[in-house]
Amino acid sequence: MGKKLFIETLGCAMNVRDSEHMIAELGAHEDYELTTEAGEADLIIINTCSVREKPVHKLFSELGALNKSKKSGAKIGVAGCTASHLGKEIITRAPFVNFVLGARNVSKITEVIHRDKAVETQIDYDESQYAFKDFRSSPYKSFINISIGCDKQCTFCIVPHTRGEEVSIPAELVVAEARKSVARGAKEVFLLGQNVNNYGRRFSGAHEKINFTGLLRLVSEIEGLERIRFTSPHPLHMDDAFLEEFARNPKICKSMHMPLQSGSTELLRRMKRGYSKEWFLDRAKKLRSMIPDVSISTDIIVGFPGESENDFLDTLEVVGAVEFDQLFSFKYSPRPHTEASHYADTVDEELGSRRLAHLQDYHNAILDRRSGRMLGKEVVVYFEEAKENGFISGRSDNNLLVRVQGDASLLGTLRRVQIIHTSRLSYEGRLLG
Repeated sequence: MGKKLFIETLGCAMNVRDSEHMIAELGAHEDYELTTEAGEADLIIINTCSVREKPVHKLFSELGALNKSKKSGAKIGVAGCTASHLGKEIITRAPFVNFVLGARNVSKITEVIHRDKAVETQIDYDESQYAFKDFRSSPYKSFINISIGCDKQCTFCIVPHTRGEEVSIPAELVVAEARKSVARGAKEVFLLGQNVNNYGRRFSGAHEKINFTGLLRLVSEIEGLERIRFTSPHPLHMDDAFLEEFARNPKICKSMHMPLQSGSTELLRRMKRGYSKEWFLDRAKKLRSMIPDVSISTDIIVGFPGESENDFLDTLEVVGAVEFDQLFSFKYSPRPHTEASHYADTVDEELGSRRLAHLQDYHNAILDRRSGRMLGKEVVVYFEEAKENGFISGRSDNNLLVRVQGDASLLGTLRRVQIIHTSRLSYEGRLLG
């Protein structure tokens, strides 16, 4: 019998893809097979996120619990962004950890499992052309990295210090991976990068010049591919050509994640985001004018150092103007290696918590007001998950989470659905035809 692998994935979609890469490499080269039970695993990996402080603190208590419950002889490894920025400190604080593998070193997984106390965390390591073995969490869609690392210097963000400088993956490799996924049954691909619409700025070797708009056109030419999604684009790089391709191309799903972070131009300058409140609003307005049913989601930080009441009101103003379909909001969390962690004009914790609650209540009121707008409308849903009580769920072109009564024969199909019940973030429908 093969050895058992348990892997817990925290954080973003790029971490999901990194976990898939590790599963594929360990399965192909080391005869590991997945288990959902940590207690029966021969190898336990936590693939970590370090964007916020709380998950990092929880990591060590979770490691301690896993060490107590693991079977005799099982190895424990820590991977991902926290591994990148803490490195050897993880083993110092948790000596039972067998290896530490940084987010830019995923291809070394089959090496580090054989080197006790191995620490591989180089953020300048180049995996952009490494041919990973294949594993997909879902047979119906495929996550594909189009770049690694980040060149932005946002003052709140640790990612450039954990994933290194931005390197684009050659377009021919991206297209080949997408073709292979479609040949295996996927109808949707999800293109991943820290700033996908900055694609093409740097390759690790000589490659034909191409930007993200050009890459989208190439991928959309793949026969049998129905849908293209991507995350995350940067508002700074949302030029007209990109937005027009997004609106025009029928294979690109009409769902856009636009990370605002703050509605205050002054705070955006302090965050080194590179755009203003007015630019963001202009881009969102253009999107809504071209695609009335477009879904726009965002990220917002409240309580950033120096945030005044007027700054916070600017954020509320943008939220009210754009009426985001989904909002990921957080209280500012200082991260090591970032410029903002040294800012002295911090916002009181209690005030930050009040502002966060206010923002979330305000946005929920917007969702409640708009939740009925889809009632009775027809959407096309790509079904990909069986739920309890005889429901099958999937997402519409504009990212509505829709469930219908049905069986497994719906999985992997695109079907017309009429919305019969709405709520803030999910919908129920009935099949048409």
